[in-house]
Amino acid sequence: MTTEHLDAPESGRATEPPPAQSAEPATEAPVRQTPAGEPAPTALFPLPRTGGDPPEPGPVRRPRGRRAFAALLAADCLAAGATCAAPGVTAGGHLLTVLVPGLLTLTVLNARGGLYRPTALTGALDELPALLGHIAAIWCVLATALAATWPAHALGWSTLAGLAATHSALACAARAAVHGVRRAAARHRPAPTLVVGRGPVARRLVDALREHPEYGMRPVGVLHPAADGPDDARWDAGEDPLPLLVSRDSVLRAVAQDSVRDAVFTDPGTDEARTAELFRLLTGQGCTVWLLDLPASDALPLGHRPLTGPVRAPAAAHLWGFRCHRVVPLGPHASGRLRKRALDLVVAVVALLFAAPLLVACALAVRWADGPGVLFRQERVGQDGRPFVLLKFRTLRPADTHESATLWSIANDERMSGVGRTLRRTSLDELPQLWNVVRGDMSLVGPRPERPHFVQRFSLSYPRYAARHRMPGGVTGLAQVHGLRGDTSIEDRARFDNHYIDTWSLWQDVRILLRTAASLFRPAGS
Repeated sequence: MTTEHLDAPESGRATEPPPAQSAEPATEAPVRQTPAGEPAPTALFPLPRTGGDPPEPGPVRRPRGRRAFAALLAADCLAAGATCAAPGVTAGGHLLTVLVPGLLTLTVLNARGGLYRPTALTGALDELPALLGHIAAIWCVLATALAATWPAHALGWSTLAGLAATHSALACAARAAVHGVRRAAARHRPAPTLVVGRGPVARRLVDALREHPEYGMRPVGVLHPAADGPDDARWDAGEDPLPLLVSRDSVLRAVAQDSVRDAVFTDPGTDEARTAELFRLLTGQGCTVWLLDLPASDALPLGHRPLTGPVRAPAAAHLWGFRCHRVVPLGPHASGRLRKRALDLVVAVVALLFAAPLLVACALAVRWADGPGVLFRQERVGQDGRPFVLLKFRTLRPADTHESATLWSIANDERMSGVGRTLRRTSLDELPQLWNVVRGDMSLVGPRPERPHFVQRFSLSYPRYAARHRMPGGVTGLAQVHGLRGDTSIEDRARFDNHYIDTWSLWQDVRILLRTAASLFRPAGS
């Protein structure tokens, strides 16, 4: 689980530095040069900054999505209750008894089918096929439960078909009313929108959104991932020129001051890392991101996918004829993050309790062999670029904090005692990181966190490296269980880490933990 060796960009492999008298001798990663010969900027976010202090990011706003969800959920509940309480339904009292679990199941089915994520032009007829299927399935389950619990009130086939049809008609009517109100509100108060791209498509889109407010979008600025120039530039968009946003600060300022709610990408850009960072900036500020006229899903920037589902396929998923996809980040969403955090807490707490005697033994061994200072503390970069202090058992004496933050360690340092060498070879020096997991600094499984000095350089040398920080750093990870430790390619590690995030599942975490536990019985060291 210990992985700190430098890769030479020419070979993609780590190189052994000449011996030096320091805590962790190493060779620094090369700094990429700009065409002018000046060192490339070290900021992780590729968009340029303006002078002065950056504006504070605005709060993440999701009230529009919450209101739509609440209104549609209320419509579904009213339709279900009205169906069970309709005159002539003799089993109405018993139906109301089983209505709550049935309604919960229907809500889950509708949520999984995307029926609570409407677009500006979503209509009840767009949702009708999926809604009919869900309601029919629920009524079959309710009828079975009713027959098993109260046989005297079992529903006949004709009654069952009538109830399902009534429920479908009421649900469709209620949803049609909700969508009608939403479309009217969008037409009268279109949401401020950023258009990303400056080509002919962007110009036509701006004109279309201005002429057709029923889409609920009002362009307030134009941005391009590769734009350069002053922040006060204007983009010629007919009689009313739009601000041309060219820096990260100007994007944050527009989102905060104009209350931007949507961003439409007409051109994903050629710089994948820069575009991916822009996607994460906008989604992190609560904006809904759309991608226009996408021929294939692999044209998306790293770490994103088009959001598909029953409501995304109909012809309504367009902006004045431009095919439109909503884009969401890959990786665990809210429920997945909660499950991942629960797994981390349970496993880490149990592991700390069972490993307490081993932790004490390791601490005593380090104290006896290398003197005071059992724990080694080092700053690492975690999720979203936030720094934290990583804990390890000290394996090298002396340990210079500054040098260890900017130099790579080597596996066979002469000043490493037998205890330190054993701890590294068995990965027991990583055990204190279980406390980092309990604190929430790290996860059990994820990309290995790196030091800020090297994160900046690797982010410049490897375009996909910065995307690893979409998820908390891990004690172990997919790259580590595939042998990418020590003298291995950083480019390969970044590729494995991003694949892990893009295809995350709780079972994948369990598999990686099991493979890591198995590898402890055949230690190879670092």
